[in-house]
Amino acid sequence: MEPNNDVALDIIITNVVAVFRTRCHLNLRTIAREGSNVIYKPEVGKVLMKLRKPRITASIWSSGKIICTGATSEEEAKLGARRLARCLQKLGFKVKFTDYKVVNVLAVCTMPFQIQLIEFTKNNRPIASYEPELHPAASYRIKNLKATVQIFSTGSITVTGPNVQFVATAVEQIYPLLFECKMAAR
Repeated sequence: MEPNNDVALDIIITNVVAVFRTRCHLNLRTIAREGSNVIYKPEVGKVLMKLRKPRITASIWSSGKIICTGATSEEEAKLGARRLARCLQKLGFKVKFTDYKVVNVLAVCTMPFQIQLIEFTKNNRPIASYEPELHPAASYRIKNLKATVQIFSTGSITVTGPNVQFVATAVEQIYPLLFECKMAAR
């Protein structure tokens, strides 16, 4: 296996975080009383609402800002956000679905080999950092993609980025660097 050959890696998206605004004030007590699958957190000033399909959890603030987490694709996140807006409309609020955007995507991927983290960090300073006393993974930041990659010695990596395309590009960029530091087969 050479780094320039095409290798199929499964990138599994585990969480998509999206935000949107309702352009109206939301009464949290009304949502807590009349909504379904709701947890009211008055000490924090928000309501958590869960949807079953798609499976998302939304943090709702009285200002009308809503953060949706738990989706496994950008399409699922948008569908869940729109369903949530519809639920709020049914509770009597004059909701307008605006300013929607995906702000964070978390994905995991497993390399077909193990990685020597110390060698990887030495080769990629100052972009890479590894503090084994604090965390078992090496961290690698890709500034132009606004992505962060956590690399484990097992070959497993977690990628955080602003959208799915940037996450996939980050995996493509880091693969040759990881291939250089793969552990010898035992």
